[in-house]
Amino acid sequence: MKGKQENLAINKKNGYKFLIADDHEIIRSGLQQILSSAFPTAYIEMVNDAEGVIRKTVSEKWSVVISDLSMPGRSGLEVAEYIKKNFPETPVLILSIYPEDHYAIRALRAGASGYLNKNIATDELVNAVTRVLQGRKYISPEIAENLLQNLDGETIKAPHEQLSNRELHVFKMIAVGQSVSEIAEHLSLSINTVSTYKARILKKMNLKTVADLTIYAIENHFIL
Repeated sequence: MKGKQENLAINKKNGYKFLIADDHEIIRSGLQQILSSAFPTAYIEMVNDAEGVIRKTVSEKWSVVISDLSMPGRSGLEVAEYIKKNFPETPVLILSIYPEDHYAIRALRAGASGYLNKNIATDELVNAVTRVLQGRKYISPEIAENLLQNLDGETIKAPHEQLSNRELHVFKMIAVGQSVSEIAEHLSLSINTVSTYKARILKKMNLKTVADLTIYAIENHFIL
């Protein structure tokens, strides 16, 4: 009941502007329909990649940016970092099909205001957006517990947690079989830069070959 009252109260205000970023048209349309139903006076615009998000945030002010984690070009984590640095008043809500334990804490550290798994987006999107509009964070109880556990500094980090957000993005691309040249073109980087990332990733994760990296990605559900 309280959640419904909050939604009704917050929807009385006009002028909300939501930017949805996802490279799948069906998902963009579905998110738009959910938001339009809950916030009928809101203006909603959609883009299909990270560069589109950055262009829109430079030229316009948004109430909430709702970004997919994996998109062409920069990742959603890098989008969150960019917006936090350049437009700190603009909240970012990250959506992803990947498990929360892989990315939620990383997303919050990157500057996002929340992390929502796409599997529950139909039920939780309005609640998540409402919390973010109120200046609050949106995370699941499980992630809240993980955050508390990490406060003692004694938690042993998994190998992939040693990677930066950009390295993690490259790691996933290598794991699914993309070549160095393909990754370089996709991310607008030089081949030498991507090769350096590749070597650094293997070293940080204490892996010897790309095959080892792929097996790790499969076992840890980075490849779905």
